[in-house]
Amino acid sequence: MDKISIDLRGLNPAPVTPFKRNGDVDYEAIKRLGSWLGSIKGVKSLTVLGHAGEGTYLDHDEKVRVIEAFVESVNGQIPIIAGITLEGTAIAAEEAKRAVKAGASAGLLYPTHGWLRFGYQKGAPQDRYREVYEKSGLPLILFQYPDATKCTYDLQTQLDITAQPGVFAMKNGVRNMKRWDTEIPVIRRERPELQILTCHDEYLLPTAFDVDGFLVGYGNIAPELLIKMIEAGKARDYKAARAVHDQLLPVTKCVYHRGSHMEATVALKIGLVARGILEHATVRSPLLPLDAASEAEIMAAMRTAGLGKVM
Repeated sequence: MDKISIDLRGLNPAPVTPFKRNGDVDYEAIKRLGSWLGSIKGVKSLTVLGHAGEGTYLDHDEKVRVIEAFVESVNGQIPIIAGITLEGTAIAAEEAKRAVKAGASAGLLYPTHGWLRFGYQKGAPQDRYREVYEKSGLPLILFQYPDATKCTYDLQTQLDITAQPGVFAMKNGVRNMKRWDTEIPVIRRERPELQILTCHDEYLLPTAFDVDGFLVGYGNIAPELLIKMIEAGKARDYKAARAVHDQLLPVTKCVYHRGSHMEATVALKIGLVARGILEHATVRSPLLPLDAASEAEIMAAMRTAGLGKVM
């Protein structure tokens, strides 16, 4: 593993991509969102163009401009990490090159879509990370998908990838606590320099005591409280961490305990309306808006959790 100086030990929100009501990217809203998140002590980076950021719904030019807008919004204070989502390894490497040119400091490399259904050939994930880094020079974060998918990486594959040049952190969303409790200690022991980040938005409390930080869409709407949970986890203070969990639980239920996890992106935008960052929660197809009752429920949960307007 190459020595890379990017420090993600804290909260790493994965921002939404705001849209205008006509569906165009709202770059002014990006600047509001990025500047607010970047101003909060304990926020270590922003990961853009991921699932929460509807990255796969944007064209190449929009992706570049979104990265540039977030880079501008934080004024060099924290790194911007770009989701690298294209299917083939060669075109993912080209996407990573564009991200570098746009100002991204690192990349979150997604598995190719076909693996979700059919699984991967032995050695293919390692090859994907190797080629993207070699061709782009973009430092990479390993993305561990849920155990319910066929593109979740077994322990040896995780160890292989994290030993490769350019891979300096892991975003782990395995969502299987048997595997978490078995694999995370081994990865800690074998890769002590690796930064391990949980992305279990709906299960943060059980993972908060084993990680260096969070990389979560939840960071859009509740950064202040999530930073407190991270601090409590590092201090092994279960009582304090549990108190944050309980304060956030109404929001967690409204945002992440929905019928589809993809609905969380819509819910996050509604939460950002509650915080005064966005004026509306416009999304792109295939996402659909939530109904008025759901929106009212989310707004009420935000008030209950004490997450009011910041702008």
